[in-house]
Amino acid sequence: MARLEDYSAAFYERHREGARSSARIIVPLVAELVRPASAVDVGCGTGTWLAVFRDHGVSEITGVDGEHVELAALEIPLNAFVAHDLTRPLRLGRRFDLAACLEVAEHLAADYAEQLIASLVELSDVVLFSAAIPGQGGAHHVNEQWPGYWAARFGKHGYVPVDCLRRQLWANPDVDYWYAQNALIYVRRTRLEDYPALAREHELMGGSAHALVHPRKYQEVIDWAMSLHEAG
Repeated sequence: MARLEDYSAAFYERHREGARSSARIIVPLVAELVRPASAVDVGCGTGTWLAVFRDHGVSEITGVDGEHVELAALEIPLNAFVAHDLTRPLRLGRRFDLAACLEVAEHLAADYAEQLIASLVELSDVVLFSAAIPGQGGAHHVNEQWPGYWAARFGKHGYVPVDCLRRQLWANPDVDYWYAQNALIYVRRTRLEDYPALAREHELMGGSAHALVHPRKYQEVIDWAMSLHEAG
């Protein structure tokens, strides 16, 4: 279980600019594919991604995160924020055109992985999902997994992965490498044909959720190894 001090104002401030820069690239791509009028972000932090979605015409937004989030720092209206402990099942009593959960799942113990995915599919037929891979590192990363781990859990609910973002983001320096490396869209299989662009991408990629390591992460590992060698 994460400690509240792991998610201080300084934590969100460190990540805000990278998240905003990444969202400005990724949100238009997702909006073109899904054309959502409503979106929910589970583990929204201060609401940076939702603020960008709103700038791109998504009129109904809801952000969900713990009570530790400083309300004064929110980038979305206060009435659009729901305080909720993500180790508990999430039921908002409605569905959205899009659900997002970005670099959040790794912060919850493996015991909560199935529950998190069950909560996400309860919210939407289309889920923008990104989660840290093994060795990625970060504050209180307690369940880093390869994409196949999450794909299997979505698959239990009849959702398939659409790997349509990563090749567009891979070489973009304005996108934090973890989003370029990890971002997939999961779609309820029975709804896939309602999203022709996603259906084409799913067919193109064969429904894969390949494990990838971004060159920027690889370079981090090389630099770290070289520093150990030099220190030794």
